Amino acid sequence: MKAIVSIARILVGVLFIFSGFIKLNDPVGFSYKLQEYFSEPVLDITFLIPFALIIAILIVIFELVVGIMLLIGYAPKFTSWSLLLMIVFFTFLTFYSAYYNKVTDCGCFGDAIPLTPWESFYKDVILLVLILVIFFNQKYINPIFPVKYHKWVIFASFMACFAFCYHVLMHLPMMDFRPYKIGNNIPEKMQLPEGAEKAEVIYSWKFNVNGEEKVIQNNGAYPQVDGEFVGVETSQTGENAIPPIHDFVIEGDEGDITQEVLSAEKVLLIVTYNLRVTEIDGYDAVKSLSEEALQKGYKVIGLTASGTDLQEKLKKEFNLNFDFYQTDETALKTIVRSNPGFLTLNQGTITQKKHWFDASDIEL
Repeated sequence: MKAIVSIARILVGVLFIFSGFIKLNDPVGFSYKLQEYFSEPVLDITFLIPFALIIAILIVIFELVVGIMLLIGYAPKFTSWSLLLMIVFFTFLTFYSAYYNKVTDCGCFGDAIPLTPWESFYKDVILLVLILVIFFNQKYINPIFPVKYHKWVIFASFMACFAFCYHVLMHLPMMDFRPYKIGNNIPEKMQLPEGAEKAEVIYSWKFNVNGEEKVIQNNGAYPQVDGEFVGVETSQTGENAIPPIHDFVIEGDEGDITQEVLSAEKVLLIVTYNLRVTEIDGYDAVKSLSEEALQKGYKVIGLTASGTDLQEKLKKEFNLNFDFYQTDETALKTIVRSNPGFLTLNQGTITQKKHWFDASDIEL
């Protein structure tokens, strides 16, 4: 039994550390996943949505540090109870998501290892069994070095986690597992491998028209509706494959300009998924960088999911000299974990990507 507990201890500890670190590398992405869980169609605890980022940070740091505590043998009783309560909650959550088909990816390992809802549930069931072995055999959890040093290891772990989290929040994730990472060509990522059959993605655009909700469904083009834009949801028809990038469409008054943008050699994209919650402090950098880019012959466009009223208000407030175009909010959140954020493109290839805090580092 001691050997079994040791094996379970290593497997669970390493997995918790790995899972926590992957999410700590991208806490904003994990907060988006929590917002999805908190939303009305899933758990209907929408009052937590404004606190999703704080909750995400606390969860991933605690998850990572508990894994370290298990490996070094610190406070076995507290560690075992923490692991058990966490895995019971996560197992319920993944079962609920899988059974009711509420969330298509649990976000357990961020974008590094996407899992289907049922895969996430089975993974949690295996973890639950291992943690139960540990929980009922706490006497075999022995420290790996003198106990007097444990508290300093845990303290240093917490401080390192908070420092790393602060860094990625003020810049961007150090490891980018998304299809929009630097070096990727967007048109190529919009294609399926030869022989694969493409599934159709349906966009449901919601508008407030004279106090009533109006929903328009299409294949991605932003509808021209005389009303306030509320949001957009996507759904997949059939079980066929979808390309890594399937929701990147740029719409303006002149229609779809996606191919025009992706074929240009010098493009600066200013991405701000929602103008209502955008970081206003970043717009001095937006103004400065956009003017420099225009002077050097770049095509400068803003991408947002917000309506024209908010676009015009922001342009007037900061005297911005470029136009905003409409793109799916989920796609914009995926492109860059900053609001606003910057990308430079060369014929559809992403050459640079920066947080607004690092706008001065972009080379034009």
